[in-house]
Amino acid sequence: MTTGRLRALLVLLSVATLFAIPNLTGNEYVLALGVSFATLSVLSGGLNLVYGYTGLLSFAQVGFFGIGGYTAALLVVEQDWSLWAGATAGGALAALVGLVIGYSSLRLSRHAFVIVSLSFALLCMIVALDWVSLTRGAMGIPGLPIPTMNLPGGMHWRFAQPSDFYYLLLGFAVVAHATIYLVVTSRLGRAMRAIKLNEPLAQSQGINPLSYKLLAITLSALLAGIVGGLFVFYLTIVDPSIFDFYYTETMLIMVIIGGPGSFWCVLLSSAVLTVVPDLLRFTTDLRMVLYGVVLIAAMLLFPGGLGSWLDRRRVARWRRPRLVSR
Repeated sequence: MTTGRLRALLVLLSVATLFAIPNLTGNEYVLALGVSFATLSVLSGGLNLVYGYTGLLSFAQVGFFGIGGYTAALLVVEQDWSLWAGATAGGALAALVGLVIGYSSLRLSRHAFVIVSLSFALLCMIVALDWVSLTRGAMGIPGLPIPTMNLPGGMHWRFAQPSDFYYLLLGFAVVAHATIYLVVTSRLGRAMRAIKLNEPLAQSQGINPLSYKLLAITLSALLAGIVGGLFVFYLTIVDPSIFDFYYTETMLIMVIIGGPGSFWCVLLSSAVLTVVPDLLRFTTDLRMVLYGVVLIAAMLLFPGGLGSWLDRRRVARWRRPRLVSR
């Protein structure tokens, strides 16, 4: 069996196992971990697309996440939109904002984009707190209704159980990662890598760096906005804490540990780093200390991330027979 077929088989088995979890256990704690993994993996995957493939350090992902959440909540509660329509609108608005931020700042420099993205994330928190007539201020929008999604054939899917949101967010995560994978393994992804490695050289070969950077930012914002719109209905509330820097830290850690520019390793690190903090709950006082130790150990063992370490091992194996033959 070829490596490609084996990888595809493992992916299918993993996805099938994840979808079978609600049938294997009705434990709400396990389902909550699955929802967190699905959400954070989409956010970290979008950040990896921007940071890992085009080399743009972005702090704006949490802003797109919150914009999607607030937009979906307001449209469903006040305009009686469906869940999917509200989440899609939230993703579209986040993508538009991402496009504006990227186009206005990237015309200057990469450093300008970093500063603007950080300022944007902080501004979103301020707006959520102070624009009381729209966002309800610090209280947020609690008690979000149980949403219903229309299905083909006139059927309706009412999200009344934790397993319903588990299937919804996991299904969207599969679609989101499939989309990112198609992008990064195509000509678009190769152009993004070229821009990250040597932007002047890539530009000399006819590649327009700005267009590819904007594509990465817009796609990551779209996915973050949609998953934010779905996630807030699982929480049944959206408030300014959705813009908390905790989400930014978590995304960055997942990408850095997995290895910027490594699709599969970032996805794996998202799964591991979703579970590890909860496994450390056996010691409340030392939980975050132990978590910090785990992160430091991971960085010492894999300085460039897990993906970089695997690449070095693969190159070493490829060179060894050639050296022997000589």
